[in-house]
Amino acid sequence: MNVVLRRMAVLFGVFLIAFLAVAGLRKLPGMGGLSNLLKFGSEDPKENYVPESYTLSNKPALSLGEVEYLAALDEEFARLTAAVVPSVVSLQTEGVKRNFMQDWLGRVWVDEGYPVRGIGSGVVVSREGHVVTNEHVTNGKSRITVTMHDGKTYPAVVIGEDRALDVAVIRIKADREFEPLRFGDSDRVRQGQQALAIGNPFGLGETVTRGIISAKERTISDRQRDLFQTDAAINPGNSGGPLVNILGEIIGINVAIYSPDTEDEGFVGIGFSIPSNDVREVFEQILAKGRATRGWLGVRCYDWNPLIREQVGWYESGGVYIQDIVPGSPAESSGLLPDDVVVRYNGKEVETRVQFFTQIQRTPVAREVDIMVWRNGEELTLKATVIDAEESETLTQVRGSSERSVSDQAVIREIGITVQGLTLLQRTRGGRGVLISGIHPEGQAARRGLRGGDMILEINNLRVDQPGEFYDQLIASALSQQTSLTVQRGRQVYRVRPFDQVRLLEKEE
Repeated sequence: MNVVLRRMAVLFGVFLIAFLAVAGLRKLPGMGGLSNLLKFGSEDPKENYVPESYTLSNKPALSLGEVEYLAALDEEFARLTAAVVPSVVSLQTEGVKRNFMQDWLGRVWVDEGYPVRGIGSGVVVSREGHVVTNEHVTNGKSRITVTMHDGKTYPAVVIGEDRALDVAVIRIKADREFEPLRFGDSDRVRQGQQALAIGNPFGLGETVTRGIISAKERTISDRQRDLFQTDAAINPGNSGGPLVNILGEIIGINVAIYSPDTEDEGFVGIGFSIPSNDVREVFEQILAKGRATRGWLGVRCYDWNPLIREQVGWYESGGVYIQDIVPGSPAESSGLLPDDVVVRYNGKEVETRVQFFTQIQRTPVAREVDIMVWRNGEELTLKATVIDAEESETLTQVRGSSERSVSDQAVIREIGITVQGLTLLQRTRGGRGVLISGIHPEGQAARRGLRGGDMILEINNLRVDQPGEFYDQLIASALSQQTSLTVQRGRQVYRVRPFDQVRLLEKEE
């Protein structure tokens, strides 16, 4: 017991000494004494606050006379902005996204879908209220609302879309005139020139950013070629907005950005715009025909490899190897032959297969063009008249199911699918594979929910591009094993439950 009391006495003594030491320190000037120590800082420091004195500068770092050029430039950019922003609109879109589902029997069902909303930008290009924007902004949307510079909103309708170029034309439904911006000549745009990007980034509303033309003829995909690159800030929501020059002319339509972070896309100094000359051409085609037109020549090309170079004898850079000519096509009429090497088209050098097809597609329909080819060591100049890709459909079909043997037709009938090739225009719009043109009601395909208009992309994970190729692979597979198809319907891609192996009766062998 005595030990416990001694320990308690020692602890009390230590506490008392510490308390008195702190109290003594608080007695020093400015410490507030023991009474403040017991208050544990409860006093409001504002009661003793002494206002700070300050002196602000009453003149700028430089006078206007010292920055006359910058002041004039600042004023001109402000005037330019005020002149163009009334013609730029913000878009709000609404639609329904539906998913394709497949049951255990292989039947395909479409769910009721769920509403989706989107944002974008556009620019008024006619007094009647025609607006140019991006196809990916309007595609599949059932309702589009346009917000003007003055805050007024109007409904809009889609006039036409071009998926290949990613351009759409809509018209504002309003009984009034609009102030349009003029299309500039994008061929005259030079690297390093000033440019303004205007749009509706992240749905924030009217926003203007400034930069330069960083580069020309940029390619970011097979369908998106010859774009302008700019460092004017472009963010999600800017899609469809204009890129304008110092005269307030449209020199491009903003379409994409480069972002290394796919999870959180944002501007990193690299944006892309579709040149205005390409946009204007598609705009006029859509207003005239309701769709964009594409030139078509009727050639099939192949990428270079050492075997083909050895076969043809062509070892130079550039040029495109002609693999085949479509019968009855403009290419055949011009005198083009398989194994020719196209070195110039319409006065421009041909460097790659993709570039060659882009040049053909952008050639106005019914225009005669010069084609320079290399054939057996000699250069020849041929002339061809380009036709509309839509008109080429009857020329691009190849050997179908009706031209095959009795046993082959029995296999096709059991599977229950007939197909046709895609037109070049459908391919430039992103289509691939073959198109289902008919479904036999008693065939396996009907029981699996396939229908006309679906596109078949693969058979047993092998890509198919032509009807003849499709039938060859289908028959060879169906006679020996189960056969699976990869199908695209709209923008949804799914795999069909495998078809059963086809076993023919002896009379069909």
